[in-house]
Amino acid sequence: MYCCMKRDYEGYLCSLLFPAESRSSAFALRAFNVELAQVKDSVSEKTIGLMRMAFWKKTVDDIYCDNPPQQPVALELWKAVKRHNLTKRWLMKIIDEREKNLDDKAYRNIQELENYAENTQSSLLYLTLEILGVKDLHADHAASHIGKAQGIVTCLRATPYHGSRRRVFLPMDICMLHGVSQEDFLRKNQDKNVRDVIYDIASQAHLHLKHARSFHKSVPVKAFPAFLQTVALENYLKRIQQVDFDIFHPSLQQKDTLLPLSLYIQSWRKRY
Repeated sequence: MYCCMKRDYEGYLCSLLFPAESRSSAFALRAFNVELAQVKDSVSEKTIGLMRMAFWKKTVDDIYCDNPPQQPVALELWKAVKRHNLTKRWLMKIIDEREKNLDDKAYRNIQELENYAENTQSSLLYLTLEILGVKDLHADHAASHIGKAQGIVTCLRATPYHGSRRRVFLPMDICMLHGVSQEDFLRKNQDKNVRDVIYDIASQAHLHLKHARSFHKSVPVKAFPAFLQTVALENYLKRIQQVDFDIFHPSLQQKDTLLPLSLYIQSWRKRY
């Protein structure tokens, strides 16, 4: 739970608001996701990253054979799989996509970024819905769009960090459309065309949130805890708008101290 709280603070807060019978499984899923997400940044060579991913593929196979390795996250994930009969395909999809992403390449276009988000963030949400005992097409549609919004926002938020390591992963098609080079982001250029790139990408995330909310009346209330992260996504998109889409503005790197309260209110109002 500690790694979850430290490396996925927002996900940790959302999981705290899950029904008691689903909470430990939600934490297990989040911890599994954190383990995979940090592989790329914690290895110096791609080969080592591939070995870590191979470990998790074998771990998932072993979990479904009731033989999990004696590793804390793996054991908790095994309990969640047994308790909720989780779909193996979604777990494998997350690993496969994270493995493909070990290559240090920018996304060629926004669709590539959305596909990555669908296979990682949306897959995680489909599993979260299973934990909540929700089988519903409208909830799945909402999860797909929220996962894509999450992936896009994560990419935006990580831009200053990646830039400090001389990497840029923002979709190349949008950068080219505005005549912006990777070097512009590495130099923290704040010209209007750089901010236009961020505006276009942020608008796509906002559009996915809007689509997800269009299913609001059809989605079972039981599914709403899975979608609490929309609060943090909406908050970031509002904040980036307030600083005129300056991705490097210091205020965007600060933790939102009101987030726990906002999440609680949203949970109480039964909305996403």
